[in-house]
Amino acid sequence: MRLQVINLDGSVAGQEPLRRRIDTGEASCIDAADLAARLRIVASRGAVAGLLERLAAGGRDGGGPPVYFYGSGDFHHLTALFLRTVSAPVTVVHFDNHPDWVRFPATVNCGAWVNRALELPQVRKVVTIGPCSDDLVRPEWQFANLRAVEAGRMALFPWRHAPSRVRRRYNSAASFRQEGGHLHWRNLAEEDWSGFLDELMTAIPTEAVWLTIDKDVLGRDEAVTNWDQGQLKLAHLIAAIERLAAGRFVVGVDVCGDWSEPRFSDPFRAALAFFDHPPRLRPTAEDLAINARANAALVDCFSRVLP
Repeated sequence: MRLQVINLDGSVAGQEPLRRRIDTGEASCIDAADLAARLRIVASRGAVAGLLERLAAGGRDGGGPPVYFYGSGDFHHLTALFLRTVSAPVTVVHFDNHPDWVRFPATVNCGAWVNRALELPQVRKVVTIGPCSDDLVRPEWQFANLRAVEAGRMALFPWRHAPSRVRRRYNSAASFRQEGGHLHWRNLAEEDWSGFLDELMTAIPTEAVWLTIDKDVLGRDEAVTNWDQGQLKLAHLIAAIERLAAGRFVVGVDVCGDWSEPRFSDPFRAALAFFDHPPRLRPTAEDLAINARANAALVDCFSRVLP
């Protein structure tokens, strides 16, 4: 693999085990801190162009799949940019406490990046695993792309969530059944994880997969993030990575969900962060060490299973 750290918010470039690997040449570091304010929450076109230039110029040694660590989940929409480099038909397997599927506004932002990914011709499907968030309470009111779920372009498997109230008819899919005005989701917390992974492998329509991980899918004992968090266990996440790498060709990985202080140069993004984020967290050094341990476990996993 080609381990690459994108230094946007300072949360991962100095963090073990990534700092050590940068120092020894096992990982490359792409400095993009000057772009962070214009990439956070919503990406400006100029900042996107600047980041793509830096990605093209740095960290291309080796033939293995890229593995990006890049900080806060406020930057999760960078996944849609990474996917532009993939030429083969690909399925995106997305671990997150949020579905990131809103249709409006149609920008490159952290709540809508799944739709930007589905606009790419090489992306055949997005499979989202783990949400517990309120995004599923009344998804139509939040501009959720439920039509993509109905059409099979997207599959959503919550870890645990009550039925979603809807007005339109969406029939049924592998991840839900509709009864009247409610979508009854499959709750993975109530299922055998190994059995679900067996089913997941048959539901992926391509040989190539891209793995995107927002650590807010994990509970607070295993990650400390800028967002409300789910309940998936790190052991479940690692088991899924191992199974996907064994059964499909992983063409790339990206990992976000580290905590960093939101800093903005404009009131628009600051307002979005204020209303979207939960009450502001001031993590201690011990709290942040939780993220370092999770990232160390993920790096070890990728080192084992990726060519």
